[in-house]
Amino acid sequence: MFQTISQIANRFLPIGAAYAHCDIPCGIYDPRDAIQAAQTVIRMTELIQELGVPSTVQEHNSLNRYVTVKEEHAKKAKDDILVIWTDYFKPEHLSAFPDLHTKVWEACKLGSQVKQHVDMDAAIAFKASLEEIGNAFAETKK
Repeated sequence: MFQTISQIANRFLPIGAAYAHCDIPCGIYDPRDAIQAAQTVIRMTELIQELGVPSTVQEHNSLNRYVTVKEEHAKKAKDDILVIWTDYFKPEHLSAFPDLHTKVWEACKLGSQVKQHVDMDAAIAFKASLEEIGNAFAETKK
């Protein structure tokens, strides 16, 4: 009976799914997801550069997919590191790593750059900056 009521309610008042890291201090933070997303940005940049100027419909399609994935993963990496920055790092972490604010800011600026451009140097620097933040994160866990 409850299932029938639920099905009727869903027809008239559909509820969408929300995807976000919660604001409950669960302690489940990990920069490895951001670093992996940055590695995907590097790979998509490689594929875009290897493809060059597309001349066929299939190549145009591939280029569109590479660009889309590159931009999605750059955004994901930025979002992941910002959640760690805003929800995990505390004043005592900043005392131990006084340049952390600058590192996060610079990483996010690089994330924007790799979204907007096909720039392998920026993609590599983006991943490296996330790894530095990840190293600081790991140190706080000791």
